[in-house]
Amino acid sequence: MKGAVFVALSATVGNFLQGWDNATIAGAVVYMKKELDLEATVEGLVVAMSLIGATLITTCSGSISDWIGRRPMLILSSSFYFFSGLVMLWSPNVYVLLLARLLDGFGIGLAVTLTPLYISETAPSEIRGSLNTLPQFAGSAGMFLAYCMIFGMSLMTSPNWRLMLGVLSIPSLIYFALTVFYLPESPRWLVSKGRMLEAKRVLQRLRGKEDVSGEMALLVEGLAVDGETSLEEYMIGPADEVTDDQVPAAGKEQIKLYGSEAGMSWVAKPVTGQSTLGLVSRQGSMVNQSIPFMDPLVTLFGSVHEKVPEMGSMRSMLFPNFGSMISTTEPQAKNEEWDEESLQRDGEGYASDAASADSDGNLQSPLISRQTTSLEKDMVAPPSHGSILSMRRHSSLMKDNAGEPVGSMGIGGGWQLAWKWSEREGGDGRKEGGFKRIFMHEEAGPGSLRGSVVSFPGGDVPEDAEFVQAAALVSQPALYSMELINQHPVGPAMLHPSETATKGPGWAAVLEPGVKRALLVGMGIQILQQFAGINGVMYYTPQILEQAGVEVLLSNLGIGSDSASFIISALTNFLMLPSIGVAMWFMDLSGRRALLLSTIPVLTVSLVILVVANVVDLGTIAHAVMSTLCVVLYFCCFVMGYGPVPNILCAEIFPTRVRGLCIAICSLVYWICDVIVTYTLPVLLSSIGLAGVFGIYAVVCVISWVFVFLRVPETKGMPLEVITEFFAVGAKKPAAT
Repeated sequence: MKGAVFVALSATVGNFLQGWDNATIAGAVVYMKKELDLEATVEGLVVAMSLIGATLITTCSGSISDWIGRRPMLILSSSFYFFSGLVMLWSPNVYVLLLARLLDGFGIGLAVTLTPLYISETAPSEIRGSLNTLPQFAGSAGMFLAYCMIFGMSLMTSPNWRLMLGVLSIPSLIYFALTVFYLPESPRWLVSKGRMLEAKRVLQRLRGKEDVSGEMALLVEGLAVDGETSLEEYMIGPADEVTDDQVPAAGKEQIKLYGSEAGMSWVAKPVTGQSTLGLVSRQGSMVNQSIPFMDPLVTLFGSVHEKVPEMGSMRSMLFPNFGSMISTTEPQAKNEEWDEESLQRDGEGYASDAASADSDGNLQSPLISRQTTSLEKDMVAPPSHGSILSMRRHSSLMKDNAGEPVGSMGIGGGWQLAWKWSEREGGDGRKEGGFKRIFMHEEAGPGSLRGSVVSFPGGDVPEDAEFVQAAALVSQPALYSMELINQHPVGPAMLHPSETATKGPGWAAVLEPGVKRALLVGMGIQILQQFAGINGVMYYTPQILEQAGVEVLLSNLGIGSDSASFIISALTNFLMLPSIGVAMWFMDLSGRRALLLSTIPVLTVSLVILVVANVVDLGTIAHAVMSTLCVVLYFCCFVMGYGPVPNILCAEIFPTRVRGLCIAICSLVYWICDVIVTYTLPVLLSSIGLAGVFGIYAVVCVISWVFVFLRVPETKGMPLEVITEFFAVGAKKPAAT
């Protein structure tokens, strides 16, 4: 995973520059207003111009990134940073300075909007949360280092504010070099444009292995937007445990799964009707909530994390590697590459045919081969066919570095990807079929114990049978074409991704139920984050630390008031860094939702104590100590939860084809709320006072906790495509019921 980590670190340089710029303008404005004789209005405009630029660029950044890619937009961001730094270094008058600040805002807007998106699309699901916490860490680190630089320059006889701002060009050159020469394009975006070979090579580089067939197949399935998805449940056991003559007719509707070793196979039998097992009860919970007003989607996501088997269960006893169950077909003596001879033999109606195994036109490379079918009820499969879509078999596919069997269809977070293909004789004698994609997840439950007997519609599992219980999201594949069905193709009617690249859903897809539900979560958490008080607390921090005697202590050391305020701000940002490190550790361990639910109450208590400290006369020393502790606690808890989590969630919950557009909408909401909070704070301070402002923030934190508890699902460790599938089925299921 080193490749993904280094790519994420490189992408977060843009957030480092954002933090750097926020600190340098705070220091430079102290000196520029004296030299340029700025009025208060113009001074505020100089500071706010980057905010205006970020808001403007965000309105179009998402749709453009969906059109031309993520990487070009990051390159553009680094260019804006560089040129704005040069112009600020020159700045002969305030008008040129305002232009430079606008360009700087363009760079900030692109970096803040697209970096979380880019990291989510390139990172493995197991460490996606940790890597997406890096932008928060980089921003705070940039502010800390910039304040240290400004503090050093403030000790000079005549500090140069142009130099303070112009230094931005130096790290922006590093950012430009990384985006141009090191960062690859997002593999998910490449797949959405049909550039399969490029996507495969990028994934191989990011994952550090040759076989990425499973993840490539997953990326293709992510091209769908709000498909018709059903929740199903399967019992999986060795093929020799239950033979066809032991199972009633209904039980013959089964999927055969092949393992990574010759002779290894299992049977997955669907469970229908009412059952005591996990997924059926989960379906019931979609409308029968034990907690009033809780979104059924939260329950649905939560049940996945609750059902993960523990160590020592049948997961390790029966199937040492669950991923190997849905990996490849039986060994074939043929050349591993899909050859033209097999193409001629199987027929020429398949939509993904290609002349070469090394071209984007060859959909099976690295996804699926032409050796297809079959979940069949009334006919015997040809000998050359497997029972699910066959995966290409490579020697490197089957072993990891330790020589252990590795399943090719493991897609992260305990999820597996499989397909089922059924065919029968049509009225005109032609074969007709149905093609389904399955996201499968092993669950803990009664069926995971050896020797138990579980009854379900279609038959009982024999006593002493070995089996596991698996939940499944079953849907039509993303590239399945109804138009090709009428052409009676051999095998599944599949389009190549390039054929759908020009048919981007755009704004129409935003109105789909699953996408609308995700937008509600994304915009809601961004709005509440901005009104949770971070701007007010940062505004008040220098005053609190001054009351605590920090500035007096520094003045006794010969440090002036301006320099003291810079070192105090540097200290504040330095205190955030260890807390962000803790958040990085727990983001994929405890989860995003858990971090929010545990840190928001601390924010609320801190704000309430600040209100009390400003209303009740506690004495100078007690007031200073209590206020300082509350501010430090607030900052540390904010950057652990409410700081990074909203951007992480927004980068995870939208489908690939509209991810850029939807993230831009959420980011636009963020910037608009930032402007509102920033410019209403002085008005509120003068009208209701500091205690009133903090009281409002405390109420918003309470509302935030309720919103997170009722509406925000847990997404840790889940592939992006599975997350969006859950939003789709969760949004439609209550209405259908």
